[in-house]
Amino acid sequence: MYKISSYNVNGIRAALRKGLMQWLGESKPDIFCIQETKAQPEQLDYSKFHDLGYSCYIHSAVKKGYSGVAVLTKEQPKNVVYGMGIEKYDNEGRVIRADYEDFTLINAYFPSGTTGGVRQEVKMQFLDDMYSYIQELSKTQPNIILSGDFNICHKPIDINHPERHHKTSGFLPEEREWMTQFLNLGFIDSFRYFDSSPGKYTWWSYRARAREKNLGWRIDYHIVSNTMENTLENAAIHDDAYHSDHCPISVEIG
Repeated sequence: MYKISSYNVNGIRAALRKGLMQWLGESKPDIFCIQETKAQPEQLDYSKFHDLGYSCYIHSAVKKGYSGVAVLTKEQPKNVVYGMGIEKYDNEGRVIRADYEDFTLINAYFPSGTTGGVRQEVKMQFLDDMYSYIQELSKTQPNIILSGDFNICHKPIDINHPERHHKTSGFLPEEREWMTQFLNLGFIDSFRYFDSSPGKYTWWSYRARAREKNLGWRIDYHIVSNTMENTLENAAIHDDAYHSDHCPISVEIG
């Protein structure tokens, strides 16, 4: 059994000050995917992670205090790849891949288009490139888990008051269509595989007491290859964790 957790921490140093280590020690994921570390490798003290049994793999952005992903893992991967081989994304520290015996894990932080204009164009290009990247990778790695912050709500159930957000980045028709097409490549939205109830979100704005009112978005995912369906044991959103404007999510595979 593997428990894989994913968490956009919105700055790992800030999250650590808010008690992230205690949560990690209690939750005990076998693999912990982190997005938006906002830190360079030399800015982190790894000893606390090592004490909990984790090896740490960090892919930081060139720009300090921006983006960045990390994989903390109790089992040593066979292979780790930093980036997806496209310089403009790799310079922003958006993707890290870890190959295990039975599956390949990709931890990804998709661009946000909330500032509009150029960044929305970057986001749409990233979606196209990620689609091609996964399509190519699946030729040699049939069992893929793509985890992270997608910055997309797939369906109306995944966002508060969907009627208000049709023109908002993260819920645009073309983004949602991309998600549908991506899943049609042969993937399962693991949370929805187990839970089809409304009001389940992974991100809330810091404004207007959005989290208190549960005015959230479900934009964080563990997407699992159809070939692994019979290994799926559970998936959950841990909205009782308060170290970020996101909350952690987990998937368990047997």
